[in-house]
Amino acid sequence: MDWFFTLSTAVKVVLSIVTLLTIVALASYAERRVSAIIQDRVGPNRVGVPLTLFGAKKDWAFFGLLQPLADGLKFILKEDFVPAHVKKFYFWLAPALTMIPALLTFAVIPFGSTMVVGEHTVPMVIANLNVGPLFILAISSLSVYGIVLAGWSSNSKYPFLGGVRSSSQMISYEISLGLSLVPVLMVFGELNLSKIVDYQNHNGWLLLPAWGEGLSVERWVLMIPMLISFLIFTISVFAETNRMPFDLPECETELVAGYHTEYSSMKFALFFMGEYAAMVVGSGIIVTLYLGGWSLPFGLLQNDEGSIWKSLAHVGCFLTKVVAWIIFFMWVRWTLPRFRYDQLMRLGWVWLFEIALANVFLTAVIIMIFRK
Repeated sequence: MDWFFTLSTAVKVVLSIVTLLTIVALASYAERRVSAIIQDRVGPNRVGVPLTLFGAKKDWAFFGLLQPLADGLKFILKEDFVPAHVKKFYFWLAPALTMIPALLTFAVIPFGSTMVVGEHTVPMVIANLNVGPLFILAISSLSVYGIVLAGWSSNSKYPFLGGVRSSSQMISYEISLGLSLVPVLMVFGELNLSKIVDYQNHNGWLLLPAWGEGLSVERWVLMIPMLISFLIFTISVFAETNRMPFDLPECETELVAGYHTEYSSMKFALFFMGEYAAMVVGSGIIVTLYLGGWSLPFGLLQNDEGSIWKSLAHVGCFLTKVVAWIIFFMWVRWTLPRFRYDQLMRLGWVWLFEIALANVFLTAVIIMIFRK
């Protein structure tokens, strides 16, 4: 057994889970702060440790950054109430089915360049699969079962309606999501996400082919279908994560809280964390496929020799891009109004599906012309 490989993989798994859950916790705080800024409010700024500055005691120390800790304690300490009329096994299973797929899909996303430790090379990805995008699509599609089971097992009208809405919405937009990936995979001819990011590192990002071989006419012409693919993929990720303006499954004005109406304590917290974890993973996929992943623009800070410090810098670059996209998710939520359900279905089936399908043919034509 390769003990170094086992140990390094275990370390990457632990650090990835801790980092993901930390980002989820801070995202819940950032959501409130961003919405407060947009709505000209203050937001959470009280929970923290008293800090003395220049002799004056300030109760707003850390600007409320300990708010996620208070929220976590609240969920843990609240009563885990299970209504008598629910189907208990499925009622308990549903929250886990919502959270686990987001954690699993993060395993194939490369978050840094290869690191050399002594005589060993450590790829900054947990599972370096040759079918990364297919794995993501397969595992992420399981989260719909958690929401459907939550709505059905609650034996209540509002959760049931939320579950039905979610199943139709997520299945509808998964088609556009998958089709939007096809042009990207046609351009790279590769399903290994690490190799896709490494190619962008040396030849220009998919949406910024401005260095290396990215200066070729083919790459600039391909920017048109790639931009279309990027827009469809981003919209579909919003729908898959049930974020505004696609939050019909938990529409408060119509369904109380939708599929998780009957949930409390940590079971509700798992739904809450699952949504944010899916948002983080979705941002990571967008960054990986379209924005160069961990790489810096214009070939800066190359790491062909496997330097530890450069690899850590690339991890920081990846996290910075992901955080920027998470803030974009929040900005959209607090800016755009919610769709009506017929508008949501029409956008998915009448517009995105057809545009994504036509974009596949457009990409094929461009590749055929330039690579004949």
